Amino acid sequence: MNAVAKPLYELVKHHVLGRIRSGELKPGSRVESEYELVRALKVSRMTANRALRELVQSGVLARVPGRGTFVADLRSAAHPLQIRNIAADIQSRGHVHRARVVLQELVECPAVIALRLSISHGMAFHSLIVHHENELPLQVEERFVNPRIAPDYLSVDFTRTTPHEYLMAVAPLERVEHVVSAVAPSATVATLLQLELSEPVLLIERTTWSQELPASFACLYHAGSRFELRGVFSI
Repeated sequence: MNAVAKPLYELVKHHVLGRIRSGELKPGSRVESEYELVRALKVSRMTANRALRELVQSGVLARVPGRGTFVADLRSAAHPLQIRNIAADIQSRGHVHRARVVLQELVECPAVIALRLSISHGMAFHSLIVHHENELPLQVEERFVNPRIAPDYLSVDFTRTTPHEYLMAVAPLERVEHVVSAVAPSATVATLLQLELSEPVLLIERTTWSQELPASFACLYHAGSRFELRGVFSI
């Protein structure tokens, strides 16, 4: 059976998004006009108009009357010592959050994580989720969860809620440890974030405690070009 061809306007969107993901177009960069897209991609003016209009509606692009269409600033910011729900953060900017669940399973976790979670038998719940802001992947969340704290973790639909929301409901936080570092991404993380292997990522390692027990250990990977940590402290 032949694959169904994508509509031409989707191909135009893919062209624009590809230039953004590659870094060729950065926040604030001017995007090709409808006329330029028509000439370069051999599509109709209506097709180019629809592609740009949908990218504007999704928040990836922004139109400036009399000047043209530009790449919107999708860089998110987080306080380094706060626990925030990524879906709420994205929605607070007027953007759309979408989660893609890659893995959700019971695994024998690495010894170092079993020790961190105080799991003597070594079995933990494991999830791997990609959080998108509009059309772009913003964060890869790999999480190991203590089954004693959240026994229903594997039955939760994380396209409708986030691990953060679920764990806050069933295992309110008592203590949090953060470790922040810049690392080279694994091939898996680079692919999920649509990055080159040479581009560093910002990693937040987060251990949480609830009911006087370690509840979860999460590795939160962020594309450095789309994320920053920002904090204001009083002394």
